[in-house]
Amino acid sequence: MLGLGTLAKKVFGTPNDRKIKATRPLVDKINALEPEFEVLSDEGLKDKTEELAKRAMGGESLDDLLPEAFANCREAAKRALGLRAFDVQLMGGVFLHQGNIAEMKTGEGKTLVATFPAYLHALTGKGVQIVTVNDYLAKRDAEWMGKVFAALGLTTGVVYPQQPDDEKRAAYACDVTYATNNELGFDYLRDNMEPELNRMRQRGHNFAIVDEVDSILIDEARTPLIISGPAQDRSELYVAIDKLIPGIQDEHFKLDEKTRVATFTDEGNEWLEEQLHAHGLLPEGQSLYDPESTTIVHHVNQALRAHKLFTKDKDYIVRNGDVVLVDEFTGRMMPGRRLSEGLHQAIEAKEGCTIQPENVTMAQVTFQNYFRLYDVLSGMTGTAATEADEFMEIYGLGVVEVPTNLPIARVDDDDAVYRTAKEKFEAIVETIKEAHDKGQPMLVGTTSIEKSEFLSDLLTKAGVKHNVLNARHHEQEAQIVADAGKLGAVTIATNMAGRGTDIKLGGNVEFKIMEAIEANPDEHPDEIRARIEGEHEAWEQKVKDAGGLFVLATERHESRRIDNQLRGRSGRQGDPGRSAFFLSLEDDLMRIFGSERLEKVLSTLGMKEGEAIIHPWVNKSLERAQAKVEGRNFDIRKQLLKFDDVMNEQRKVIFKQRLDIMKAEDLSEIIKEMRNQVIDDLVDQYIPPKSYADQWDGEGLYAAALEHLGVDVPVIDWVAEEGVDDEDIIERLEKAADEMMAKKAVDFGPENLRSIEKQVLLQTIDGKWREHLLTLEHLRSVVGFRGYAQRDPLNEYKNEAFQLFESMLDSLRQDVTKTLAQIRPLTEEEQAEILAQQGLMRAPPAPAEAEAAPQPDPEQAREGFDENDPATWGNPGRNEPCPCGSGKKFKHCHGRMV
Repeated sequence: MLGLGTLAKKVFGTPNDRKIKATRPLVDKINALEPEFEVLSDEGLKDKTEELAKRAMGGESLDDLLPEAFANCREAAKRALGLRAFDVQLMGGVFLHQGNIAEMKTGEGKTLVATFPAYLHALTGKGVQIVTVNDYLAKRDAEWMGKVFAALGLTTGVVYPQQPDDEKRAAYACDVTYATNNELGFDYLRDNMEPELNRMRQRGHNFAIVDEVDSILIDEARTPLIISGPAQDRSELYVAIDKLIPGIQDEHFKLDEKTRVATFTDEGNEWLEEQLHAHGLLPEGQSLYDPESTTIVHHVNQALRAHKLFTKDKDYIVRNGDVVLVDEFTGRMMPGRRLSEGLHQAIEAKEGCTIQPENVTMAQVTFQNYFRLYDVLSGMTGTAATEADEFMEIYGLGVVEVPTNLPIARVDDDDAVYRTAKEKFEAIVETIKEAHDKGQPMLVGTTSIEKSEFLSDLLTKAGVKHNVLNARHHEQEAQIVADAGKLGAVTIATNMAGRGTDIKLGGNVEFKIMEAIEANPDEHPDEIRARIEGEHEAWEQKVKDAGGLFVLATERHESRRIDNQLRGRSGRQGDPGRSAFFLSLEDDLMRIFGSERLEKVLSTLGMKEGEAIIHPWVNKSLERAQAKVEGRNFDIRKQLLKFDDVMNEQRKVIFKQRLDIMKAEDLSEIIKEMRNQVIDDLVDQYIPPKSYADQWDGEGLYAAALEHLGVDVPVIDWVAEEGVDDEDIIERLEKAADEMMAKKAVDFGPENLRSIEKQVLLQTIDGKWREHLLTLEHLRSVVGFRGYAQRDPLNEYKNEAFQLFESMLDSLRQDVTKTLAQIRPLTEEEQAEILAQQGLMRAPPAPAEAEAAPQPDPEQAREGFDENDPATWGNPGRNEPCPCGSGKKFKHCHGRMV
């Protein structure tokens, strides 16, 4: 009897069926337009693009333009590549345009499918990015599909690493740009570190199609993209903290050697706080639990780990004054390898070595947060359905399974489970020999390069000729994959291999033709093509008669999606094929998930050596195990993303501010608002709200106004005035600061001052953001311990990250105001000296009058003089030696104003 769910599906169809059905009318419309576009000239296709672009930019929706755009693109592809898109390819294009993931089986022509939505969205003039997994595929697809876009009158660019910036900007300016996910992310970060608009590479995030979307948005999304640079020198801090650690008692910390974690106890934290206050490392009134203490807590924790978890001559050695790590497995030294997050520096401080600077994160972004910038995101892959929940939850992407052009004729065997790995590999070699003898091509999937090499040795001993696919060279990879469908071919590949190139039965015709043209330069290419295509048909038929491509997997992967990718290499475009998975109880997945029960079953059945258990129940059990692992991995990625989302909100605010600043012609109003906020904060600090006049600190406010605002005004007298309040003082300080800046505008020239304001603002934002990223990294590393105090680490991180962000903005306002208050134009003399130092001109001789100027009486100058007290120096000339005795000119020593 059918279940209710199965019955409902039979009557109403699945949600996927309904989506497919909804696109049929659109596909019919495109097909109906085909005769109209077939009669257009080549120029006519380009004219059509111009007409559609005008309509798109005039406000007509892309949905309305879709049938004509797709019909035009299909005709262009037919002329440029000789490929006429099938109806299911048009369907895939429709789903991509709508912002979905189109799950299309291997060999269904995803590369061509991408041209349809890319062309449609390029009509808006905002640019389209097509994302691939490696540089080779990006270049290959750009060159191959670029012919279609050229036939439509559009430009195509390709972005790759180490590309000159001018070329890269030109590639992004094209209508359609092919690039890898890594390069797109890094360019986004680089753009947001540039000081000028015209140096930025990308031009917004309009529409992206991600090829192998599961690989990029799930597998690679675990690791963020980071641009790092040398940090400021903190060696004194490491040394100062290191001196505290020997005083630690056993009750001050807990050690877990298994997980290599050392943590302070409550008593330890109290002792530590006292010591940090006593040594001036923690400001008075500040607790270890305050957000501002995050960096110091991080450094103290690393110092504790360096002393209690890392042992000299076991974990590391000291050689020539350097701390060199030792590999725990081989006992070999690992020069050049360094521990991260300040741990290596803490060990250097412990051993009294020279402390090398840390690398600091200057910018970072996760793939999740980068790709969520796009107005419309879409993707293609052969395997996405198993991760549909993650795609929807993280990216808001629906997954639609697009039907194949021809029914799948592949036979999928049930998994065969052997007792030991030895028995399994013996059975694999035997199966390969049988298939090889009858000429059936085989693709053998392994989970690691070591296992590939192990199997390769077994096949060599068995006398089976084979290829081992190594993913180090993409071009070579494509060649081996192209040959994998030849009669009797045996190809061993790791999981990642074979992306982007189809395995065609009988071998890849295009590759054969290219090889033949190179080998026979005298023969006409058309004759070579005709001959090889004729030969290929016969070879293809022989392979089909032998059973098509046989995919044999030597192990189940943690993710069923990876298994499906391998299985999907066989049976493309309705070809015959076969797939089988050979497993053993010693495989990682089987060992971790319930191999004991299976072993009991095998023993009960009284299985002999070399026999396998083959049953659909085993498949179900494995599927559940894989679902468990995938669920756990998803939870880990989701948790990481929640933490990154906190930083991402702040990153978007900072990057938007930078962009607004670069676009603005005049920032004087923003600078004024910042200055006024600094004045409000200073007055609040020295004239606290709701305080009495005798509690006001006029001297402190005077000194602060001089330091932060560069104004020398009688604040002490103002505070002493009868009836004055904080509002009056704020108003007077604002007026004085405005007048001072107005004078600077005259001294520098208004345009120069505007330019200086922009530079100061951008440089200060960048510096503060780098410091903030480092503090957030430190916060991440210590916030997990809050869980022991029954506090949610994520909420703690959110709250403290917000407070730190507010502190950063306050500090930013202060630094910008202070820097602008202190700048002054160079005198002609100083300019001449700088030019002389640069070798551009000789410094002018001092004028005769200056040489003859009367010198002060030495005795008179010395009366009451104290070289350590600048108040006793009188008014030294700027070019005279500094009275402090340093030997420098006064203007380069105590007289320096900038």
